[in-house]
Amino acid sequence: MTPGDTKIVYVSREIERTLGIEPNPAYLVVSNKTTFGESIKKSYPDFVTLIESPKKELLGTTDLLQRPETSQIVAANSPAAIIVFKNTLRVESAAKSLNCKLLNPNSALSERVENKLSQVRWLGPLATKYLPPHVLKVARYITWKNSEPFIIQWGHGHTGDGTMLIRNPDELRALQEKFPDRMARLTTYISGPSFTVNVVVHADRILIGNPSYQITGLQPFTDGAFNTVGNDWELAGKFLSEDDRRYLSAMAEEIGLKLQTEGWRGFFGIDVVRDDVRGRLYLIEVNARQPASAVFESSLQEDRRAQGLKGITVFEAHLRALQGLPIDQDLIEIETGAQIIQRVTHNVQSMFDDVGDSLMKMGYKVIAYQNTDHNADLLRIQSAKGIMESHGSFNATGREIADVIKSSHFKIEV
Repeated sequence: MTPGDTKIVYVSREIERTLGIEPNPAYLVVSNKTTFGESIKKSYPDFVTLIESPKKELLGTTDLLQRPETSQIVAANSPAAIIVFKNTLRVESAAKSLNCKLLNPNSALSERVENKLSQVRWLGPLATKYLPPHVLKVARYITWKNSEPFIIQWGHGHTGDGTMLIRNPDELRALQEKFPDRMARLTTYISGPSFTVNVVVHADRILIGNPSYQITGLQPFTDGAFNTVGNDWELAGKFLSEDDRRYLSAMAEEIGLKLQTEGWRGFFGIDVVRDDVRGRLYLIEVNARQPASAVFESSLQEDRRAQGLKGITVFEAHLRALQGLPIDQDLIEIETGAQIIQRVTHNVQSMFDDVGDSLMKMGYKVIAYQNTDHNADLLRIQSAKGIMESHGSFNATGREIADVIKSSHFKIEV
């Protein structure tokens, strides 16, 4: 996987983000000491380093890079190269101090692409071609027109928490009073199912992953209407027509080629919404980083490969693209599988271990997180089969998971 003697050191706040391939002598992992992290280290003791902060708090990627343990790992495995989940200026600075190459694309380019405001300019003609009708305005100058709801987005958001549906003048007025001078992107509200596709930019080609239906806003998993809580690859197969898939692939290809010409390598992701009234797909998000669903998509692809299918996973393609290694295989196609995430909500602050134990006994893979920030991941539940019956509605498998969550012993903050 690595050219010459170079080793990869993936440094991540959440160890789950690193597990697109198994840790091995050429692929080392540095992350926080957590219960889930310790279970991974037990399986790969020589290739996983877990760091515990003096205050017992989870360290961010920059903090992990600055720890002496990380410096020792890099020095002991020289020459080494670093990979992170999402690059930033602070990450770049910390990596530079280690005298170690950071393989992730430039953080300034990532910012231009992800920021909802600069993204419009960066996309250029593709913004008109693929985004819903939109305009940029300072909040105080936004006016209510035609009694039709619309979307307001700030420059930055995560999993939907920077996106607001404005349904009446009172909601607009309240937002303007709170953030009068903040620049926003106003977008026509499109009602319909959303989909995600993970894409890898290689120097020689654009590799487009398997579209998944985006599970959004379902309780008890989140208390935000636009918060993403999971992916269902099986439902995407039922929803998207051949024409939809061709259009989605063309969109991903064009955006990927634009990134490629600017030096981008490795993962990015796009989110789209299907307007069933107008009968077309619209671009709603470009994620210039490793998408959160990429590791599980790779796991599903590995299962298919074990059944005899040829090809590589999206994570393998990501690593090869970052390292400048050739890719002479196509991505493995998958037909089913789903995951859903219980997020930290206003009521649900944490969960007892018996919830995960119950779900694992039922055959699901469960990853527990030790997060406390609102909307952060709390519990990730993964299924080999789809969990959605239709847009916004669980099938029997999904209802089974939701029932366990609803009946569990929540630690509720009153």
